[in-house]
Amino acid sequence: MQPNDLTRDSLVDAILPHVPFDGWGDASFAAAVADAGIDPGLARAVCPRGGLDLAIAFHKRGDAEMVRRLRARDLAVLKIRERITLAVRTRLEVVTDKDLVRRATTLFALPHHAGDGARLIWETADTIWNVLNDPSRDINWYTKRATLSGVYSSCVLFWLGDDSPGHQATWEFLDRRIEDVMRIEKAKAGLRNNPVLSRLMAGPNALLSRVRAPAPMSDFPGHWQDHDKESRGPE
Repeated sequence: MQPNDLTRDSLVDAILPHVPFDGWGDASFAAAVADAGIDPGLARAVCPRGGLDLAIAFHKRGDAEMVRRLRARDLAVLKIRERITLAVRTRLEVVTDKDLVRRATTLFALPHHAGDGARLIWETADTIWNVLNDPSRDINWYTKRATLSGVYSSCVLFWLGDDSPGHQATWEFLDRRIEDVMRIEKAKAGLRNNPVLSRLMAGPNALLSRVRAPAPMSDFPGHWQDHDKESRGPE
């Protein structure tokens, strides 16, 4: 882990106790800098946007922990819908304090931070599909991540307001959303197998067949980050 990453990680740890009371704003950031004993200039160099950058780092930390937990499971014995359900549930269970996510949701709901929030949701969906070894490299690469982004974001909002024992209501909500997705996939398969509709869609399908997933590259939605390699450090 690089020095800047260590500094950012220390700041994330330091800001968490302040977030439920003061959010991910300047007050919490200043308190985190003081608590961590980090020079304010260095803290701003590492996190130019202050608490916003720490909220992003906190979310990505959750994604990394989800990956670690999923890789510890034998996913091969599960059906694809069971794997997706497990992944979304695991991502929610990573969080130990809802107020941290509640405050982040408020932050990313602001118009000038909405882009960052949407990107984080997309990256979580992308991370899930990658850890599940999604083989698609065509238009399905995009539709899978877009659909899962909707499922995940709706589950987060439901989970934030869920006070049922063991969050059972959230898991039932998640099951219903996955079932909705399965119905859509069945409908798409039916359209493809319909001889009349398949001919009508021949032109659009030919164009869509040219769409390819983005080449892996840093800071791009198609990039798969090896969290295990990060934890191992330089080789």
